[in-house]
Amino acid sequence: MDGGKPTLALVYQAVQALYHDPDPAGKERASVWLGELQRSMYAWEISDQLLQLKQDVESCYFAAQTMKMKIQTSFYELPPETHTALRDSLLSHIQSLKDLSPIIVTQLALAIADLALQMASWKGCVHTLIEKYNNDVSSMTFLIEILTVLPEEVHSRSLRIGANRRTEIIEDLAYCSSTVVTLLTTCVEKAGNDEKILIKVFRCLGSWFNLGVLDSNFMASNQLLMVLFQVLQRDETSTNLHEAASDCVCSALYAIENVDTNMALALQLFQGVLTLETAYHMAVAREDLDKVLNYCRIFTELCETFLETTVRSPGQGMGDLRTLELLLICAGHPQYEVVEISFNFWYRLGEHLYKTNDPALHGIFRPYIQRLLHGLARHCQLDPDHEGIPEDTDDFGEFRMRVSDLVKDVIFLVGSMECFSQLYSTLKEGNPPWEVTEAVLFIMAAIAKSVDPENNPTLTEVLEQIVLLPETVHIAVRYTSIELVGEMSEVVDRNPRFLDPVLNYLMKGLREKPLASVAAKAIHNICSVCRDHMAQHFQGLLDIARALDSFALSSEAAVGLLKGTALVLARLPLEKIAECLSDLCAVQVMALKKLLAQDPSNGKTADPTVWLDRLAVIFRHTNPIVENGQTHPCQKVIQEIWPVLSETLNTHQADNRIVERCCRCLRFAVRCVGKGSASLLQPLVTQMVSVYQVYPHSCFLYLGSILVDEYGMEDGCRQGLLDMLQALCMPTFQLLEQPNGLRNHPDTVDDLFRLATRFVQRSPVTLLSSSIIVHIIQCAIAATTLDHRDANCSVMKFVRDLIHTGVTNDHEDDFEVRKQLIGQAMEQHGQQLVTQLMHTCCFCLPPYTLPDVAEVLWEIMVFDRPTFCRWLENALKGLPKETSGGAVTVTHKQLTDFHKQVTSAEECKQVCWAIREFTRLFR
Repeated sequence: MDGGKPTLALVYQAVQALYHDPDPAGKERASVWLGELQRSMYAWEISDQLLQLKQDVESCYFAAQTMKMKIQTSFYELPPETHTALRDSLLSHIQSLKDLSPIIVTQLALAIADLALQMASWKGCVHTLIEKYNNDVSSMTFLIEILTVLPEEVHSRSLRIGANRRTEIIEDLAYCSSTVVTLLTTCVEKAGNDEKILIKVFRCLGSWFNLGVLDSNFMASNQLLMVLFQVLQRDETSTNLHEAASDCVCSALYAIENVDTNMALALQLFQGVLTLETAYHMAVAREDLDKVLNYCRIFTELCETFLETTVRSPGQGMGDLRTLELLLICAGHPQYEVVEISFNFWYRLGEHLYKTNDPALHGIFRPYIQRLLHGLARHCQLDPDHEGIPEDTDDFGEFRMRVSDLVKDVIFLVGSMECFSQLYSTLKEGNPPWEVTEAVLFIMAAIAKSVDPENNPTLTEVLEQIVLLPETVHIAVRYTSIELVGEMSEVVDRNPRFLDPVLNYLMKGLREKPLASVAAKAIHNICSVCRDHMAQHFQGLLDIARALDSFALSSEAAVGLLKGTALVLARLPLEKIAECLSDLCAVQVMALKKLLAQDPSNGKTADPTVWLDRLAVIFRHTNPIVENGQTHPCQKVIQEIWPVLSETLNTHQADNRIVERCCRCLRFAVRCVGKGSASLLQPLVTQMVSVYQVYPHSCFLYLGSILVDEYGMEDGCRQGLLDMLQALCMPTFQLLEQPNGLRNHPDTVDDLFRLATRFVQRSPVTLLSSSIIVHIIQCAIAATTLDHRDANCSVMKFVRDLIHTGVTNDHEDDFEVRKQLIGQAMEQHGQQLVTQLMHTCCFCLPPYTLPDVAEVLWEIMVFDRPTFCRWLENALKGLPKETSGGAVTVTHKQLTDFHKQVTSAEECKQVCWAIREFTRLFR
């Protein structure tokens, strides 16, 4: 908006284009221009004028949304003396636009709520609003809307009002909450059967429950509670009203999580929900799935709220086990979406009972879990007319995966062995239809690993029976039986006589397209668990690997098979490994050579990633035990393969995805042979550095960190590795110094500081004595503000480890030198680092990063406590003491308390607690 304030006509034109221009490019231009307008100072005045003129819905919506956005993110732009005028103007807008469109009313209500939360001079806003509008029926809709969004906005992420102001507001809202409830009660009395009003009232009440400020004794005897349950009991209640009432009851149940301090309300809700069982059955009879789902949500929330009570005193008072009966009734509903709602409760119940570990208590809950498992097995059945294998990516497939996880978590209550035997006997004794068989096998596969495999006749019998399944059974049954065999690899390991029949069975599957991938996964499992027994079958695995592409495998299954093969390969005698590894890699290397030989003039070069991934998995998992002094059997193979990898990297150097896979492959090759890859070091580093100058792919930095990790302790390699670091840093700094460079390249930041950290760990003096260290520290200080999980973690770890090398006396010869070098670095950068860290954790970083920040501050303090105290004091002086709305952000006492807590801390976690509490003042 450099061209000055735009005219209203121009703004109208842009809004019209945004909504009505048939050309997408025109829409996009309007959107960009309006976005710039919203970020400019002119937005305040222009949106105010648009709302006053109320020409059409679109321009008013744009203006209302702009107002809300400006108040949320740019409130500091307004001088304090304009706040009252802004408030009055917003209230007059919402009054005059109340009938234009509900979404405009919501945007303006949000703007008013966000203003009230930030404007410290507007005292008792709820009382003033109620007094002003409560006698005017036509203002009721927007008054309730403001009262609904106000509590929701208290914890809004986009408003950084700080803990002091938030506490003050919550106390205010608690103080006037009974006035609000009384207003809502009056509304309901006047509304009669006006459904729209009831929906608004329930939403508003739920919002106040969610904030946790309603007096529970006052609510227990309140008329609104009765109305809520009446609405939910009535068969003719509409879908929308039913949903609003259900949400409100769920919010109320959530609000009384601490049952003992809210006894009266807890009892009312408990009894109220138990009356809804008949209504649930009615909804089932009417096939009204929306209502059924709502009731199940309420029943689940009831069980969650009374979980502690139920476990503490099952069957007594509010520990009444009828609550679990309600959930089991829902589990009986034919639609699986209904039972799925309750999964989280069953997890939590299982967790509670696992911790209490009381057999008598387990006995009380066991029958409920048995019935649940029974219901789940039924829900997992495929349709009788289903063709082909079970799909695992659609909604039903995902539901089955969640069932499998839940069964694993609660099976201890029933006993894995007992359950496994029962399931098996249903197959053995009956002759169930295929879909029942498949579901039973599916549940057996979920628990197979938790059954003790030691001399267990049932398990061996199951294996014997499965491998005899004829090929004529439904393909889904064969699919799931193969999964079950894969889960039973421990049993095969204990009973090697089964290895041959099991492998034969899986090989049959491998040759059939629909079963190939699941069979490959089972073979991979058997290889992982039965590595020693599988050594005699290595030739067979090698034959499969050579003909891998003749099977219809997903790329993941193919890689899994090669992983299994490599795991077995590592158990062969050392003298055999080199030859077999060479064989195993040959197919992939030949394929890469073939791609390189293709004529690139036809424009499209073929993608080598499949082969690179396969080589990577072979190197990653071929880890034989090599005694000192022995040559690593993989060394020769990797040296032979290097030219092909090098050429592949050169050919595809512009393609980040392919270069990443090349680097990954090289990383595992280097890790595989460790120091044995020394002959590659020079050519590899030379190639990395030369490609990185042109194409700065961050994976080269990561590969560099692997090389430093392997060779950084070798005196003869240190200077070469430092040269590599300096050569890689130059293009990296250029990239990160661009506008928004850090934010646009978090992977580069992450990998750069992994590399620097490896240097600190392996050869600190080399790095600290170099000229590059100053630039790396400067870059780290700038990057501490980056809100990106991995990148931020890397930066903090680098700074922490760097200072730590000057703290720990590990009795190495270089400790004094390190201490002196760190001392110099801290003298130069310490104050800037501490100031930046304090600013960063108050204004830039999410709470989960704070433990990392605390560790850095702790290391600085351990290194030099007196100087750190001074640095921290200066950093705290620079923080803002009040918000733009005039509320106190941080008091003098809070600053001095925090300083004292940090500087007198005896361990790092005390620093972390102090930072956590302190930064809440700025959120």
